[in-house]
Amino acid sequence: MILRERQNRIVSALRAGGAASVRELAQALDVSESTIRRDLELLDRNGELVRTYGGAVLTPRATVEPHGGSDVEGAFADHVDAGPKQRVAAAAAGLVHDGMVVVLDIGTTTPYVARLLHGRDVTVVTSNLAVFDELRDDEAVRLVLLGGVVRRNYRTLVGSLAELGLSQISADLVLLSCTGVRANGHVVDNMAVEAPIKQSMIAASDKVVLLATGSKFPGTGALRICSLGDVDTLVTESGAPDDTLQRCRSAGGEVILV
Repeated sequence: MILRERQNRIVSALRAGGAASVRELAQALDVSESTIRRDLELLDRNGELVRTYGGAVLTPRATVEPHGGSDVEGAFADHVDAGPKQRVAAAAAGLVHDGMVVVLDIGTTTPYVARLLHGRDVTVVTSNLAVFDELRDDEAVRLVLLGGVVRRNYRTLVGSLAELGLSQISADLVLLSCTGVRANGHVVDNMAVEAPIKQSMIAASDKVVLLATGSKFPGTGALRICSLGDVDTLVTESGAPDDTLQRCRSAGGEVILV
């Protein structure tokens, strides 16, 4: 069995069951467990699955509709109503002024922001391929795509090349995504390969705008990106926990409710 065929069968098995152990996959494909481990590591780097202790999981993904109407798989997409993300995106786009250099983070909300920047005199820096697809044909927007390793299922560019590119960027603001905002004020994410890039985006930007729908309180994730004290503006939904919002305000941040 050739490598790609074996990897396709691994992904198919995960789609059917959601998760599988190294032992189960080795037995099903009649190969050694060490072969399966190497396959899983490669597939994880490519973003086709998530490597776990003793096996792997394949998380469900949804689609983000880009400019032009065709469906494109979104980075970090989950099966939730797009309405909250669109409302947060609209408020965030209102913070972008002509002439600005804006970093649009990995995530499913930032492509909606990108859609609202069509025709604007702005520079957009991103490692989000959904944002790139949204703006690639817009001649008014100066578009900077960071380099890096392509994670296909997540439609992102990650790794040291992306971080190196950000070290050369001086941006007015970053529109930052996350997978959770803790009651203690920690802003967290669940992707180890992307947390350093988010931190580099923060370091490259004068202001930090955090985009967080109500589902992100407390959300998930154990990798700390920053704290609410590092956030200049939090854009979220009415109904987000008052204590957490007050923590942001007390640290000097602005809270915009949509």
